[in-house]
Amino acid sequence: MRFILFSLAVTLVACQHQQSDTDAFGNFEAEERLVSAEGTGKIIELTVEEGQRVQVGQVVGRIDSTQIVLKIAQLEASILAILAKKPAIGAQLAVFDDQAAVITANINNLERERKRIENLVKKDAATPQQFDQLNDQLIQLKRQLEVVQAQKSAAFASLNVQQTGITAEVAPLQHQIAQLRDQLQKCRITVPAAGVVLTKFAEPGEVTSVGKPLFKTADLDNMILRAYISGGQLSSVQLGQEVTVFVDGPDGQSLSRKGKISTIADKAEFTPKVIQTKEERVNLVYAIQIAVPNDGIFKIGMPAEVQF
Repeated sequence: MRFILFSLAVTLVACQHQQSDTDAFGNFEAEERLVSAEGTGKIIELTVEEGQRVQVGQVVGRIDSTQIVLKIAQLEASILAILAKKPAIGAQLAVFDDQAAVITANINNLERERKRIENLVKKDAATPQQFDQLNDQLIQLKRQLEVVQAQKSAAFASLNVQQTGITAEVAPLQHQIAQLRDQLQKCRITVPAAGVVLTKFAEPGEVTSVGKPLFKTADLDNMILRAYISGGQLSSVQLGQEVTVFVDGPDGQSLSRKGKISTIADKAEFTPKVIQTKEERVNLVYAIQIAVPNDGIFKIGMPAEVQF
């Protein structure tokens, strides 16, 4: 948010150069930023003071987050309780594997026995009836194996559905935890951009809410001079053009600094009313912005003159 001051200097800056040398008048502004609370609760700490220089990302305070932490703990406990109901698929399917292993072993034994009886039948040392009985037993065992395998497949499908349902119960709780952790992070009050604290709106112990202003900063290292030029001057200025800025100095002397035109309005406007005579207010002017590095001499609202 810019501190916009539409007033122009009523009188010329007291300086050594002549009025005829001045091409435009204006006032200094600064790029301002309003830092607002991103959480709701009591302000536990807020260490900034007016006039303090702060850096981007600096943690300067915190909002009470006790309830958020407790809610996260509650949700995590709920997740553990739900996961405890998760079926042990491997252990439950192992029962079918054991049954299948026993049946398979019996099938292998019977096939060896059948081979032996088959050889004996060829030598008339055993009867065909014995051979047929072994075949019947093998058929029954293979059917039993198929049944066990089918039961295993059905059990796996059922357990998988159960597991999927439990996972679906957990997912919304995990999303809630993620939201709460984001809120927890926002309870840390940080500086979004480097600058100087202009105004402090809150104090520790006060209750704040999302969007409520906490303090305001401004970049005073790089000032903006908003000035106005006439239509006749418009053709003599261009973006990036270097200009000289004059302000009042000590002992009636003027101080000058170099700046560059950063913005030129594409539409004319009436000269701001607050400090102009009735005759001057009917004139159309164009606003320009001049970026001026600040070594400490420029202040917000300070009048200045511009020489192209």
